Amino acid sequence: MTQNSHSKLIAFIWSIADDCLRDVYVRGKYRDVILPMVVLRRLDALLEPSKKEVMDEVQFQTVEAGFTELESEGLKTAAGYEFYNTSKWTLQLLKDTASNNQSILLANFEDYILGFSDNVKEIISKFNLVRQIKHMATKDVLLDVLEKFTSPRINLTPFEKEDPDGYKLPALSNLGMGYVFEELIRKFNEENNEEAGEHFTPREVIELMTHLVFEPVKHQLPPVMTIYDPACGSGGMLTESQNFIKDEAGAIQAKGDVYLFGKEINDETYAICKSDMMIKGNDPQNIRLGSTLSTDEFSRKNFDFMLSNPPYGKSWASEQKYIKDGKDIIDPRFTIQLSNYWQETDTEKAIPRSSDGQLLFLMEMVSKMKNLKQSPLGSRIASVHNGSSLFTGDAGSGESNIRRYLIENDLLEAIVQLPNNLFYNTGITTYIWLLSNNKTKERQGKVQLIDAQPLYQKLRKNLGQKNCEFTPEHITEITQTFLNSEAREREEDDQLASKIFNNTDFGYYKVTIERPKRLRSQFTLEAIESLRYYSQLQEPMEYAYKTFGKKVYTELPSIKTEILNWCEANDISLSSKKKAQLTAKKTWEDAKFLVDTATKLYEAIGDAVFMDFNHFSKQVNKALKKLEIKLSNAQKKAILDAVSVYDPEAEKVIKTTKILKGEKLENLCAHLDCTPDQLSHFGYFPSGNKGTYTIYESESDLRDYENVPLDETVYDYFLREVSTHVEEAWIDLDKTKIGYEISFNKYFYQHKALRPLDEIDKDIRELETKSEGLIMDILNSVNL
Repeated sequence: MTQNSHSKLIAFIWSIADDCLRDVYVRGKYRDVILPMVVLRRLDALLEPSKKEVMDEVQFQTVEAGFTELESEGLKTAAGYEFYNTSKWTLQLLKDTASNNQSILLANFEDYILGFSDNVKEIISKFNLVRQIKHMATKDVLLDVLEKFTSPRINLTPFEKEDPDGYKLPALSNLGMGYVFEELIRKFNEENNEEAGEHFTPREVIELMTHLVFEPVKHQLPPVMTIYDPACGSGGMLTESQNFIKDEAGAIQAKGDVYLFGKEINDETYAICKSDMMIKGNDPQNIRLGSTLSTDEFSRKNFDFMLSNPPYGKSWASEQKYIKDGKDIIDPRFTIQLSNYWQETDTEKAIPRSSDGQLLFLMEMVSKMKNLKQSPLGSRIASVHNGSSLFTGDAGSGESNIRRYLIENDLLEAIVQLPNNLFYNTGITTYIWLLSNNKTKERQGKVQLIDAQPLYQKLRKNLGQKNCEFTPEHITEITQTFLNSEAREREEDDQLASKIFNNTDFGYYKVTIERPKRLRSQFTLEAIESLRYYSQLQEPMEYAYKTFGKKVYTELPSIKTEILNWCEANDISLSSKKKAQLTAKKTWEDAKFLVDTATKLYEAIGDAVFMDFNHFSKQVNKALKKLEIKLSNAQKKAILDAVSVYDPEAEKVIKTTKILKGEKLENLCAHLDCTPDQLSHFGYFPSGNKGTYTIYESESDLRDYENVPLDETVYDYFLREVSTHVEEAWIDLDKTKIGYEISFNKYFYQHKALRPLDEIDKDIRELETKSEGLIMDILNSVNL
C-alpha cells in the first residue's frame, strides 16, 4: 500500500467517526468503536469467501456426524484461517437485511459475535465491543456504522480488489494494518491530549532494525526460527521481521519456519496484535496479555531473535513487589554475576531506578538468549532506548551494572544514534542497541558506535512530534557501515560517523579519595543547648521546649495534641514513627541527659579551645571517669560532635593505630598492590615506632571521587592527578566500584571554531547602522 492509499484509508475511517458518532460519543471516545470495528471488519472480510464452506462443515458436524460439540480443526480448515464464525451472519448480510428496528439488528449482531471462535471472542472482549454495539443501537446509529464499514470503497483485506467504479483498491498487509491502527491511535490520543503514538515504532525504524538483526547472519539462519518482542504493541516488529525473512523478493528469502512470540500489557494493542497473528497464520497463543516485568511468561523458552521498543521514562514502581522483596531480588532475570576490584565474583542487582524500567526489558531479552549449545548461531537482539540507558546511574548502580554486564560479557555489538523527532511521541534522541552472544572474530572485545543523527529526510507534514524519516538509502548506508564494522569520520555536517571502541574504553574505576578530619573543640553553652533537640526533629522540639518549657518533661501527654497541631499548621510533615518519637517521654529524657552531662563536662573542663581533638577526647574521658558518668559510644559521640567543628589548622583526628609487621604487612601490601613506603597513599601513615601505622578519621565534607579509566592503574592516576595537588589525601581502595557509561557527545563532538573578531565587529556595526536608520525613520514620521 502506498503512502497516498494509506492516508486515504485513514481519512475514510476517521470520517466514519465524524459522520456517525459525533452526537453519540465525545471525540476522545471514538476509538472505543472505531478500533474494534476495524478489527472486526478485517476478520469478517477474510471469512466472507469461505462462509459457505464453514456452514457446510457446521451442517456436517451437527447433522451428519452427530457431534454434540463443534470440532474446531475442521472449521479452521474450512475457513482457511486460525479462526472462524459459525453463525449465518456476516457484517454485509447484517447490513443488507437490516430494518429500522434496532432491537432486531442488535440481536442479530450479538448472534453474529457469538458465532466466532474463542480466539476472536477474546479479542472482542478486550475491546468491550458488545457494550458499544448496545450503546450504538440505543442511539440508533448502529446501522449507519455498519454501512460505512461494509462500504465497497474501502479494502481492509490483504488482497487487492476493485471498487464499484473499477478502480483498484490496494491490499492491506498485516504490517500495513498495524500502521493504520497506530495512526488511528495517535489521532485518538491527540484528541484526548494523551501521549501520541505510545505503542508505535515508525516503519523505517523497524526496517532498519530488521536489517541490522538479520543481515549479518542471513546465510546462517536456522531451519526453525523464533522471534520475540516483550513489549510487542500491535505486533509491527514481529510481522515485519517475519516478512523480512520470508519475503521472496528480499535479500534473505529464508526457507525455514518462523514462529512469533510477544507480550503486551495494553488490552487494545494486544487484541490488534493477536488478530494479525491469526490472519497471518501464526499461533495466536504465542501472544500473551499482561506485564512482562511482573510475570516471566516465557520462562522456559529461549529465542533466536528479539526486537523491541520498550517503554522508556515509565515507572515500574507498581511491579517492584514481583521483582524484589525488600532489598532482595526474587526474579532471577534481574540478578547478574559481577566481579569487584579484586576480581571476587558476587551476585549483583540488575534493576534501574523505579522511575524508568526500559533496561529491565533489555535484561528480559538477555535472559532469553540461546547459548551456543542450544544454537550455533546464538541469539541477536535489537532494542530501542533513549539516552538514559547510556549514561544514567553512577558506578555500582543498577543501570551501570547492566551496562557493565553486557559489555564485560561481550554481548554489545553496536549502538546506533537516531535523528531527533523520528518518533511520533517524543522528540528526544533515541538509540538502537544491538546485542549478540556470538560475535564474529573481528568484533570480539569491541563495540561499534554509529552516529546516524544527521541522516534524515524532512516530512512535508508533521505526524505528532515526528517531522522526519529515514529513506531507503539512509537505511542501506547505516546497515552497510555496521556490516563492514567500518570506522568513518564525519567530513560534512549531514554525514554519518562511526567509531570502533574496545570494551574497556567505556569502563572506569570510581575511586574514593579521603582527607583527614581536623577538629577544633570547645564547650560552649550554645553548643550544649543544641543537644536538647534531635536533628531530624529540631524544629518541632525547639518550638515545644520554648513554648512549654519543663512541661515537655513532666506533662508531655497533656501538650501532645497541641505540638502535633502546630506541626500540621506549619506544614511540617512527619511520619507516624516520627510523631511517636516526638511525643515520647524517652526522646526528651535522653536528650536532657545529654545536655546535663555536657554541662557537667563544661564545668569540669571549662571553655578552653582545643586544636587537638585527640587530646580533647582524652580530657573528656578523664572528666567522665572522675564524675562517675557512663556513656554509650553513641552518647559520647553526640556530645563530642556537638562541641567540635572542622578547622584546617587543627590537628588530624586519629581513628586508630595498627602494628603491621611480617606476614600482616606483606598481606596488606599484596592486597593494596603497593610497597610499604607507599602505604601512606592508602591511609596507613607510619608513626614513631617501627611497624606502627596511624589511621586517621576521614572528613566526609572533603571526600572526593575520581573516575579512573580501566586501562590505567588507580595508583598511577592518584600520583599524577591527586597527590600532587592535595598532599595529605589518600585512596580508600576498599570502596572502589566499577562503572560503565557510553557518551555519544564525548565521542562524536566536533569543535566549531568561533568566528573571527573582525567579522563579528563588522556585523555589529552594520546592525547599529540599520537600527539608527530605523530610529530616524520613526522620528521623521512622528514629526510629520
